[in-house]
Amino acid sequence: TQFEMLQRIADWGLPVSPLLVRCTSLGDMLQHYRSIEHRRADLPYDIDGVVYKVDRLDWQERLGFVAKAPRWGMAHKFPAERAETTLEATALQLGSTGKLTPVGRLTPVSVGGVMVSNVTLHNRDEIARLGLRIGDRVVIQRAGDVIPQVVENLTRETPREDYAFPDHCPECASEAVAEEGEVDVRCTGGLICPAQRTERLKHFVSRAALDIEGLGEKTIDEFFALGWLESPADIFRLKARRDAIVGREGWKDKSVDNLLTAIEAKRAPDAARLLFGLGIRHVGAVTARDLLKRFVTLEALRDVAQRAQAGDAEALAELTAIDGIGPAVVEALGDFFHEAHNNAVWDDLLGEVAPPPYVIETKDSKVAGKTVVFTGALETMSRDEAKAQA
Repeated sequence: TQFEMLQRIADWGLPVSPLLVRCTSLGDMLQHYRSIEHRRADLPYDIDGVVYKVDRLDWQERLGFVAKAPRWGMAHKFPAERAETTLEATALQLGSTGKLTPVGRLTPVSVGGVMVSNVTLHNRDEIARLGLRIGDRVVIQRAGDVIPQVVENLTRETPREDYAFPDHCPECASEAVAEEGEVDVRCTGGLICPAQRTERLKHFVSRAALDIEGLGEKTIDEFFALGWLESPADIFRLKARRDAIVGREGWKDKSVDNLLTAIEAKRAPDAARLLFGLGIRHVGAVTARDLLKRFVTLEALRDVAQRAQAGDAEALAELTAIDGIGPAVVEALGDFFHEAHNNAVWDDLLGEVAPPPYVIETKDSKVAGKTVVFTGALETMSRDEAKAQA
């Protein structure tokens, strides 16, 4: 069991929280949650809640995982601490997919021991729901004790000029629109928008994508301003600029060589990471893996996406047959590969890197390579449990 495992770890001399208990009912769990909440301020470390876990390890294995979390564990957060302050100004942040996110600048205030001066306002609908204007007195909290958010506007009845959400991108002046049925407003400039270019480059080298160590946000901003980085392929051409980089402030031979070595190590990247790194809308890390499991190579994926975008029913069926791939992903892929400049970036990048065919390592067994189908009522487990075991 989980409890016995942690007791054994404690027997070996490693520190285990004295707040750990084994509960036998929902009431016991909630009582212990409230007990820890009362003692929270006196603990020698910060916590934002408790975690409940299924005790039996064989049941944990049976329940399995979803993409990012176990089915056998659940976090129960404490109520967030709140504070009052004033909304002094607003600004816009531009994401890698062109999403315009409004950010509020606050009179700095302490929330749970942390000074907060900026808060995300999420989108134009959230601003309208709260009736936010410059100068309003607001209540903020740190969601999950981490992300500041506005929870109440205390002065919404006070006469003030309404906030007007921009209808053009502040960086490239392209039209900013919300697609039908969506609340997020996005810049339509794509790769011609300088802010999207830098954000996409930062996403491309991030840990979940190509994970190029040493190529951080400040470095990308610096190299972009110099005209050295405009597309992902330019990263792999930085080797030719070694001497120019060494001559810049903060760069020495060793740090430049470390950066170039890290870049060269990604010449044969994982195809799913590379696809995710391109920042195609609706194509997250899990979706990228699912697509490459089916189509194996990036070129095969592009071919089927282009055919689906052109109305090929067979290609469309191939894509939507993949578990988790729906019309939104198919449309996003089609839109991406329909643009000539995106194809140019794609071809340029594949001229610099050579991702091997995406192959999932499988173990040989009696059911290897077979499709498992569950029909009828499952008496001893749920379908998700059965799927996890299979």
